[in-house]
Amino acid sequence: MPDHPTNFDRRKFLKSSLAGSAGLWAAHSFPRLSSASEADAPIDISSRRELFVDGTLIDRFEGQASQELHQPIPQEVVLRHDEPWEGTGSGYHSLFQDGDLYRMYYKAWHLEVTGKSLKTNRHPLYLCYAESPDGLTWTKPELGMHEFNGSKKNNIVMTSGPLGPLNVDAGHPAIFIDENPDAPPEAKYKAIFRSQKPNGLLPFQSPDGLHWTPMTEAPILQGIGAFDSQNLAFWDPNIGKYRAYWRIFTAGVTNDKQWKPAGIRAIRTATSKDLIHWDPYVDLKYVDSPPQQLYTNQIKPYYRAPHLLLGFPTRYIERGWSESMRALPAPEKRQMRARASERYGTAITDALFMASRDGTTFYRWNEAFLPPGPERPEAWQYGHQYIAWQLVETKSQLPGAANELSLYATESYWHGKGSALRRYTLRLDGFVSMRGKAGAGNAFVTKPLVFEGSRLSLNFATSAAGGVRIELQKPDGSPYDGFTLEDCDVLFGDTVDRTVSWKGSQDVSQLAGKPVRLRITLDDADVYSFQFS
Repeated sequence: MPDHPTNFDRRKFLKSSLAGSAGLWAAHSFPRLSSASEADAPIDISSRRELFVDGTLIDRFEGQASQELHQPIPQEVVLRHDEPWEGTGSGYHSLFQDGDLYRMYYKAWHLEVTGKSLKTNRHPLYLCYAESPDGLTWTKPELGMHEFNGSKKNNIVMTSGPLGPLNVDAGHPAIFIDENPDAPPEAKYKAIFRSQKPNGLLPFQSPDGLHWTPMTEAPILQGIGAFDSQNLAFWDPNIGKYRAYWRIFTAGVTNDKQWKPAGIRAIRTATSKDLIHWDPYVDLKYVDSPPQQLYTNQIKPYYRAPHLLLGFPTRYIERGWSESMRALPAPEKRQMRARASERYGTAITDALFMASRDGTTFYRWNEAFLPPGPERPEAWQYGHQYIAWQLVETKSQLPGAANELSLYATESYWHGKGSALRRYTLRLDGFVSMRGKAGAGNAFVTKPLVFEGSRLSLNFATSAAGGVRIELQKPDGSPYDGFTLEDCDVLFGDTVDRTVSWKGSQDVSQLAGKPVRLRITLDDADVYSFQFS
């Protein structure tokens, strides 16, 4: 399977790209455009924050500038699924900030290999709940809602099984706050569960996030997916509709609404006004990405730039037996799992990063966003590094530093008393940067943009000796008076929000509404995002 293009390959100029998608772009030697008529129509970015997660805004690179994917930093284990009603297969976490409270929902499931079979019936699949005041310290409250082994002292929110005409699988949950402005209070929270039989998904609603009622009397999206993953939906303010994303195989037969898997694991999407009636589905497309097995999708608008839909799919790879496979951690457990099915012992998983501006065509980075990391007993197995759905903003543990993003991923799957959830951190907007090594001549230039506002701010980081400068250009590449590179006051530091100035002035209002290119020079520096406001 081919690797993702190198930085040099990624800079090759493509004269056309998919509408609304992340194309690949110019070589560093691409010349300036000679006139505005040769330029693309200006892209209206208004006053929204723009990230460099795709190539939509980028025209060309200069020198050794490049676009770099960043990886999250591992932090502490925040939750261990070690209660009798949880187990080694707990996962499919959903989490979000709800006012002053962080909420988390997840599948509680135990699996173990006995002889040559996989045992998963110790107890039914449960939906469980945890909460936190800060996203770092999590507790499992005693909800008193469902009995387990004669006691209601547990955090079980829902159990699998019949519910009226429905057959609910509570172990494949995706929970979210409904951001639809017309959602009534009794439907503030929404959930998507899997229907065990017949095949499909089940939308639920809740006034408090704990007590749930079904929204339909029959599954939605019947017969058009595998659904054996974390299938999700959310309100997309960009289109004024709900979007759903779910698991499929790339080929299948849907006679009598029964899904017959074939091909590889992939992702399908559709839109709806009410979560019940759905428009025709579309299978996701990718720009310059090879076919790969994607188990989950974890897509949602990025809260700091909601026009960008970011996804963190799990990549599933069956590598088979080899000397390297036998050398991975806990080989005896790997061999034990393989007795039930070879892939249980030889499949491994990690997480990718992808971004879209239309919800169907994604620029997918094929280097791992969250790799398995250092070898240890809790890692390098099937079920490792499944990222929880939705990122949250948390305080930095460095006093005085800016807030950061926290994301959470599973480990210890199959192992010990129960699986675990580890927190990872990333700077705000810190998924991808435009990077320049130390020295002169490293820069990138945007396509012509039209903005609203009177100031320009950057999220960037430099070394003590490095710096960033910005020239505001006309579409033909000539600088606007007063906004040349020489006029720009050099920026250095490490901040998520710094206003750019030219000879001491931060006011760019005279260029609002006009087509503007940004030429940004990078001297031992990274730029993550920018915003006119």
